[in-house]
Amino acid sequence: MIIVLGYLVYGFISPSTDDDIIATFEGETHQAHISYENFKDNKVRVIHMQKEIDKELPIIFFVHGSPGSSMDFKRYMKSEALNEAANIICYDRVGYGQFKTGEVLNSLEDEIALMHQLLKGMDLKKVVLVGYSYGGTVIMASNKDYKKKIALAAAVRGDLEPMFWVINFYKWRLTRPMVPKVFKGATLEKLRHVTELKAYKNKWNLSPSQVLSIHGREDYIVPIENSIFLDSLFNGDKFSLITLENGNHSLIWSNFKLIEAELLKSVKE
Repeated sequence: MIIVLGYLVYGFISPSTDDDIIATFEGETHQAHISYENFKDNKVRVIHMQKEIDKELPIIFFVHGSPGSSMDFKRYMKSEALNEAANIICYDRVGYGQFKTGEVLNSLEDEIALMHQLLKGMDLKKVVLVGYSYGGTVIMASNKDYKKKIALAAAVRGDLEPMFWVINFYKWRLTRPMVPKVFKGATLEKLRHVTELKAYKNKWNLSPSQVLSIHGREDYIVPIENSIFLDSLFNGDKFSLITLENGNHSLIWSNFKLIEAELLKSVKE
């Protein structure tokens, strides 16, 4: 039953083709523009909601979690208000796109390097980084100076990582072949968190950027204690936390209006 459920879930998160993405925005005022970059022999799909970057406007740059894809943010990408206020860019992290699905980088250092490569040539003081779940981990680990970082349920403490029983399906040799590739990659990343995040314990606040964390108190996938820990690391008014009293890990969908409003506020600051 769990394996069947896994495949049903996979049907919703399986990698979209370029045609799928273009079709998603059919009829919208703003259309998706797709390009590819190479990173360590991997093709990385990048999606711009503006054909050319308007240098007069700030940039909202989204980083998704594990498992996930750029399309996790499609409602934000379709937002008229956000498109009028900023350039919108997102990408499929390695292992979550059409190519080499499941073959994740499995290294936070590489994830940061990829993000920095995609941001190359942009004025970082105009960039609002938005990271969800492990994407929040990636943006928080970057020590560059951005306009702002918005961490949505970011995982920063390995000792708080809940190890769900279903992970055993990946660990057991007999059941591993039945696990969809994208879940294999996400499981590898999750297992690595326990040890890798320790190395960043005193580094999360090295970036001079202002940080806004939004976290649900009912989040059992990435507990809110992650954001409470971040709050303890920052001095003064450099860090702010919005706590969603009944929020859970699906906040990017269930709390769209609140997050959209915070994005608009951040790009206009």
